[in-house]
Amino acid sequence: MPNFFVDNSDIQFQFNNLDLKDIVKIAEDNYAQAKDFNYAPVNYEDAIENYRKVLEVVGDIAGNFISPRAPEVDQEGAHLIDGKVHYAKGTEENLKQLSQADLMGMIFPRKYGGLNFPFTMYVMAIEILSRADASLMNIFGLQDIGDTIRKFGNESQRQEFLPKFCTGEVTGAMALTEPDAGSDLQAVKLQAYQDSDGKWFLKGCKRFITNGNGEVLLVMARSEAGTKDGRGLSLFACYGDSTVKVRRIENKLGIHGSPTCELQFNDTPAQLVGQRKFGLIKYVLDLMYRARMGVSAQALGISQAAYYEALKYAKEREQFGKAIYNIPVVTNMLIDMKEKIDSNRSLFYATALTIDRKEKLEELIEKLKSEGKPFSEETQKLKYEIKVANLLTPMTKYILAESANKITHDAIQIHGGTGYMKEFNVERLSRDARITNIYEGTSQMQIVAASGGVINDILAEYFDERERREYKGGLNRLAGFLKEIREIYKEALKYVMDKKDATFQDVAGKDLVDLYSYLYVGYLLLNEAEIEPKKIYTANRYILNSLANAKKNFESIKNENFSDILHADEILI
Repeated sequence: MPNFFVDNSDIQFQFNNLDLKDIVKIAEDNYAQAKDFNYAPVNYEDAIENYRKVLEVVGDIAGNFISPRAPEVDQEGAHLIDGKVHYAKGTEENLKQLSQADLMGMIFPRKYGGLNFPFTMYVMAIEILSRADASLMNIFGLQDIGDTIRKFGNESQRQEFLPKFCTGEVTGAMALTEPDAGSDLQAVKLQAYQDSDGKWFLKGCKRFITNGNGEVLLVMARSEAGTKDGRGLSLFACYGDSTVKVRRIENKLGIHGSPTCELQFNDTPAQLVGQRKFGLIKYVLDLMYRARMGVSAQALGISQAAYYEALKYAKEREQFGKAIYNIPVVTNMLIDMKEKIDSNRSLFYATALTIDRKEKLEELIEKLKSEGKPFSEETQKLKYEIKVANLLTPMTKYILAESANKITHDAIQIHGGTGYMKEFNVERLSRDARITNIYEGTSQMQIVAASGGVINDILAEYFDERERREYKGGLNRLAGFLKEIREIYKEALKYVMDKKDATFQDVAGKDLVDLYSYLYVGYLLLNEAEIEPKKIYTANRYILNSLANAKKNFESIKNENFSDILHADEILI
């Protein structure tokens, strides 16, 4: 009986070594919630044990029920009948099981029926479920819609919507994209208007809406007539009632279990969430942290599934009198896949902790404000966590999504011709992976988002502290290689900035972000290798590969390999 939480030693390592003490303390009101809820933890150890038990339930459902249904879900897909979206039969069964296990409200406060889990534990569940069926993440992972209402809506809205999410009565959708407003959300045109009684209504079209058939829609709309930029946009919550028409379900390459809809809003009654004009500049930007991390978890789960499929096939498939697992070039591919997945997981959960710290500090500051207590120290900490989150979130999505595409590609290669056939899971996983470096912002947009933090070297103090450390055994040698990479980064950054050329800086952004990621992930792996000797192999391969790649990144910048972009019109004719 497979359990996708228990059977993954690296997830177990991450879970056992996550430092959630400060996060859980704030989330549990210094464990005062145990007075009001007899199932709330009484201390940190109690909380961790609770998280473990719930994740074991997630792993059991994922491994024994969701994963076996995934091929049929992919084949059947979601379909539109008489204007109504119907999930695949397997998807309906999956959602029913998750609801019965009280998992559809993992991140919501207990007073609304939720489990009050930290973000880090929630995205661990998303990774596990994505390994089983990546399309399910696009429904289960939309608990963040309700969380945005919790954070920025009023208490009446929380009481109305959140309990319905927790029971599984409703699922959500984030309706942002329009035909002419993809990555450029400032171009949103869908109209929000008020009647004579001050009630809000929505009119217009949204496209490429994940789970657009959801019962609760969070919609960004233009509330300020005559405006054309982000300052005229507000956020609204509405029901997917008869005034919202699903015009079509997109016929997609992958993620077939998740319906991607085109929606027409026909004077749809809506509720303003938060303040007018803050839809994009505050609320959606806040939501994007979680959306990007949801896709990163999805990419990580797909990668893990593809690796396991490739490993299993390599051990079973014999050629030339032996399993292809024992052919060195195949073995090396598998080790590369494992090293990439484990290093990506280290980055992912470090980023998740950053977002957890950011969000919990925001909650703590609001609490201290309401109690009339000082909060200057917390404000300073929050400023730093926001800067780090602004760097790590797009960096994580870029790296994990690109990796998922490479890992699924290699998994098919190890399968040979059979991997190209629909009877084998890697074919589906490869199709599912392809969207991860596109939606919630393409890899190119993630590089742009991360490059500011890289150029400003916001982790400089962190790297300084790591460089002063003494690592045990052979790890000091690897630490020396990271120092060398840092010197390469500094030299590359100086070269780029000395050019004083904005276009050159933009195009060099990818190489600079790559260089910075080698450093950050490299030090994460060094720390892990001091805890777990098996991690030394991952750290060694990752850091040696990173040093070689760092030299290539710098040569690319120094040789101005992309300077021909200035002549694009001549080249691309």
